[in-house]
Amino acid sequence: VLTRPAVTASKEVEAIGIDILHAVKTEGDAALLKMAKEFDKRETPRLLVPVEEINQAEQLLSSELKAAIETAYANVKRFHQAQLPKDIKLTTQPGVLCELKYQAIEAVGIYVPGGSAPLPSSVIMQGVLAQLSGAQTIVLTTPVKADETINPAILYAAKLCGIKTIVESGGAGAIAAMAYGTESVPKVNKIFGPGNSFVTMAKQLDAQTIPGMAIDMPAGPSEVLVIADERANPEFIAADLLSQAEHGADSQVILLCNSERIIEKTQQALTEQLAKLSRKDTAEQALANSSLILVDSVEQAFAVSAEYGPEHLILQLADAQPYLSLVKNAGSVFVGDYTPESAGDYASGTNHVLPTYGYSATYSSLNLLDFFRTYTVQTISKNGLRELSKAILPLAAAEGLDAHANAVSIRLEAMNNER
Repeated sequence: VLTRPAVTASKEVEAIGIDILHAVKTEGDAALLKMAKEFDKRETPRLLVPVEEINQAEQLLSSELKAAIETAYANVKRFHQAQLPKDIKLTTQPGVLCELKYQAIEAVGIYVPGGSAPLPSSVIMQGVLAQLSGAQTIVLTTPVKADETINPAILYAAKLCGIKTIVESGGAGAIAAMAYGTESVPKVNKIFGPGNSFVTMAKQLDAQTIPGMAIDMPAGPSEVLVIADERANPEFIAADLLSQAEHGADSQVILLCNSERIIEKTQQALTEQLAKLSRKDTAEQALANSSLILVDSVEQAFAVSAEYGPEHLILQLADAQPYLSLVKNAGSVFVGDYTPESAGDYASGTNHVLPTYGYSATYSSLNLLDFFRTYTVQTISKNGLRELSKAILPLAAAEGLDAHANAVSIRLEAMNNER
């Protein structure tokens, strides 16, 4: 029942991805412009968005949308600013000083899908973190279709995040451009952002073949799991399920409930609400992959959820607090009847870039530390080394590494000669 829709990286997708990466690596901007004509049907494509256009974008927005973007930006920034890391410095034993230091990844790439709608929220969720980290280079790529212009909401969100390099390019080509660098697109060290199977494949190929290249996390279809009790509101449950189902035909939504009556009413509400959606066909296909499951108890529901590992976990319970300790393997949790998943998608402050397809057992939601690297520093005094050698030398001998032991012994001998 909890089997996810199959996600297969076909050999065809891989072969196309390899060809695209090679083309961008060898031809640079020319390859991107060619792909814009072929895949995006653009007659006169361009790559870089002029800074003047970025700065003027807010004038094209309604006051309502502009305020909404600003609220989302402020909340996401406030929540993630609290995650700014602090260096650690301590003495492990006399004369031995150890430090852990945080350093922003110098150059990061952000991919914002085009698809059927502009996604300023995706810009905010990634761009705010890049901005807070202090990354020196931030590159944003997003596709633009045919004779359309890049959406001003994307540009305004990018401006708030301090992003000045915006590239009108999408798909595997855009990923390759950020990975290799072109005449117009700076090379980055780590690439973030969701996308279709070609984008996902390109990210994986880049991470596997380019030394030092990293990506954020494996990407899969969207999913939500709702745990509801016998007094939950079926209309709310149905709305939450459909909010994820409309993402894509391969999305999966699941309800775990201890009341057969609530499940029946939720099924009715799904039918009624589905009929009113502009993305009805997409949501309907997703519901075919989905389940409404009767459980014996709320405790059992949490056990099932932990085994499934949902991207989003919604708790529509009379009192969820006593159950929070039972939450395991969830990307993000939404507590209470009035905490819809949509809040996290847009403006509550938490990040909507989350592990899917069961990866929540080992991967975390996107957070500020994903934009940092750490390194260690150690400083040892003469007396510190003399004492520490009592541990180093026996261990080096046990492992048969004479040169390791010698690097210490030669210093001890020098110290003894100084006396």
